[in-house]
Order: sequence, then structure tokens, then C-alpha cells
Amino acid sequence: MLFGSLEFVFGFLPLALLAYHLLRVRGWQVAAKLAMVLASLVFYGWWDPRYILLVLASIAVNYGLGAAIHRTLAPGPRKAVLVLGLVLNLGLLGYYKYANFFLQNVGGLVGIHDVATTLIIPLAISFFTFQQIAYLVETWRGQKPADNVLDYLLFVLFFPHLIAGPITHHTEMLPQFHAAGRGRLPPSYIAMGATIFVLGMAKKVLLADPIAHFADPVFAAAAQGTALSMADAWMGAIAYTLQLYFDFSGYSDMAIGVGLLFGIRFPVNFNSPYKATNIVDFWRRWHMSLSAFLRTYLYIPLGGNRAGRARRYVNLMATMTLGGLWHGAGWTFLFWGFLHGFYLILNHAWGALLGERARLPRGLGWALTMLGVVIAWVFFRATSFGAALDILGAMVAGGGAATAPPGLPDPLLGWLLIGLGTLIAVSQPNVLDLARYP
Repeated sequence: MLFGSLEFVFGFLPLALLAYHLLRVRGWQVAAKLAMVLASLVFYGWWDPRYILLVLASIAVNYGLGAAIHRTLAPGPRKAVLVLGLVLNLGLLGYYKYANFFLQNVGGLVGIHDVATTLIIPLAISFFTFQQIAYLVETWRGQKPADNVLDYLLFVLFFPHLIAGPITHHTEMLPQFHAAGRGRLPPSYIAMGATIFVLGMAKKVLLADPIAHFADPVFAAAAQGTALSMADAWMGAIAYTLQLYFDFSGYSDMAIGVGLLFGIRFPVNFNSPYKATNIVDFWRRWHMSLSAFLRTYLYIPLGGNRAGRARRYVNLMATMTLGGLWHGAGWTFLFWGFLHGFYLILNHAWGALLGERARLPRGLGWALTMLGVVIAWVFFRATSFGAALDILGAMVAGGGAATAPPGLPDPLLGWLLIGLGTLIAVSQPNVLDLARYP
């Protein structure tokens, strides 16, 4: 069920809010929380109800492991429980998300084809797995775990952030879920939540979806080996760059808006990333909860920048490459992460070499940053390396037929939409700024 769908906006969401708030104003806190859990299970199971048991089993195991870590005093056994939790979570993620990719590539190396079994990836498995890994690690480090299983269920399952984040931290969210369901919600929550939801949906429906019509035909043509003109290749690449931003950030806005309607505040996940003037700044603004997770639970444990410049660069590359693989089981995703690792290394090396002189004029810094981002998005979106290289080659030299790719609408309309989208993304306040969301 998509946030912008008719069944969500006019069916599921009103019913979920009505049930929750009726129980809340009557003072039935536990019942109100159970209504939130039930709504979240319906939302999750709408796509494929078979995986409801899987997500509930994951929650039960991690809740039990967190409690065991908290109760265990001896350092050795505590760490053993943590390691068990990491193995179970990463094993579950690896089996469903990466088993096919691994088997196909190993089979190709030894000359055996069609060895992989088709697995349907459970919805949101990357998000709820990473969230629970962070929970176990922080509990092991001494943070207070969930007081009860109901609050923990909401921490993982609460539907506004379940599908695509943000990846939330239990120290920030559990106190909110513990207090949820009491009394009347202040009107300011309703007003701000509705405003952010509507504006986020406008980004998705009025910008992301129309712009997609100018990206999809270009990438489809490249996948089929059709030669592209320079103009069509650039249109497809830039259109996808904007489509992805307005789609993902719009979804995050809607998640924040729906959360507020239930009295829950989520962290900001996007902060105008296409205004960034260097790649470090871009990653401080893009998918901020994932960036924080990778920094806290991968980059810093690998050594961060504490072991010298060369080790820092290795850690950056490993973190970003694995971050690329997290987005999808494919070599193009892996290479997307590798490219961003290379960009970050280049940025840090440039600064270390030239110091204050390394600072570029703002316009030039923005242009170089966006060029790198657009190039990387081509690999992220393309169905294969060959298709990505064909698009990038056409962007440099063109040479395609004069006819546009099948299904591509009027190019003039496309460039007008791209211009409008760029103007909004680069120069205007974002939705959360407009709504004054803290």
C-alpha cells in the first residue's frame, strides 16, 4: 500500500487514525497502542501477508536478545549474545536479499547457470533489520532497552517509517511510544502533520511521477541496446536524478506527516541534498538516517579516521561500497557505492593537499558535486553495466538516431519539468523548512 494511493489516503489512514484517537481520548492507552500495532500489521501485510510472521519472528528474537544482553553482567556472555544477534539478523538479510545474487555469480564462475532459487524479498527487510541491529548494539553499550514488548513492537513496526525509513534510534523513539495513547493530541500536531503529508504527497504526485515519464523510456531504451542522442541521454539521467529525490524525500515527508498525526516525531531524513556544494555535504543531507547508521556502526568500528589517512580512505571505500550493496543485490548498486566512496576520498584528499585553498567557488563546487551525483545515479538506475555505459557514452558523445526512444513524451515538456524540478530542489526551501518542522 503506497502513501499516495487512494486506498491509503481515503481508507486505511482515516480508519487507523479514528480508531487510535477514539481509544486515546477514552484513556485506554494499551488499546490505543494495540490499534497502532494492528494497523501496522495490516499495512505491512497488504503487499504479502505471508511475511507478517517473518517480521514478527524477527521482532520477538531481537526483543529477547536485547533483554538477555541487558540482564547479563559478564562481558564475555554479553558479547556472545550480541554476536548471535548480529549473525541472525545479517543471516536473515543475506538469505532473502543476497542469496540469489551470490548463487548466480558463483554459478557463473564455475560454469553452472540457473542455480539460484527465486526468492521474494520481504518488504522493508533492510530497514527493520538495520534498526534492530542498532538496538542490540546500543543495548550492549549500556543503553536502556525497551520496557515492554508493546513499545518495542511499535518501535519496529509503526507503519509510517516501516517501508523506507527513516532508520530510527530506540533512545529517541521508545520514550515517545511509551507515552503514546494518552489524552488528546495537541492540535498543532494535526495541523503540522497534515501540512507536511500533503506537501510531501505533492512532491511525489506532481513532480516525481511526471518526471519519471522522461527517465523510464531512456533507461529502457539503453537496456535494449538502442543508441541514444546526447540530448535524450542527458534528459534521462537528470530526470531520474530529480525523480528519485522527489520520490524518496516526498515519501520521507509523508512519513513524518503521518507520524505527527499519531503524535510521533521522526528524525529528518532529507535536508535539501541537491543544494550541497561538495560530496561530504551531500551525504550529510541525503538519507541522513542511513548515513548516520553507516557512520556509527560500520565506518567508526572499522577505525574511522583514527588510524591515519590511508586507513581512513580504505574505511570510507568499504563503508560506501557496502552501503551501495545495501540498496540492492547487484553489481550496479555496488559500483554506485564504490563511486561515492571514490568521490569522498577525492574530496578529503583534495582538502588535505591544499587546505584552505581547496575551497572552490560555490557555483563550481555545486556543479562538480551534481555532475558526480548524476553520473552515479545512472549506474544506480540502469539494469546493467552495459546500459549505464551506453547512457554515459551518449551523454559525452551522442551519436544515436534522430528518433526519440519509444514512449518518451514531448522533449520540450520534459526540459520544462526538469527546469522546474531543479529550481525547486536547488533554490527553494524544502517541505520541512516551510512547515517549520524542528
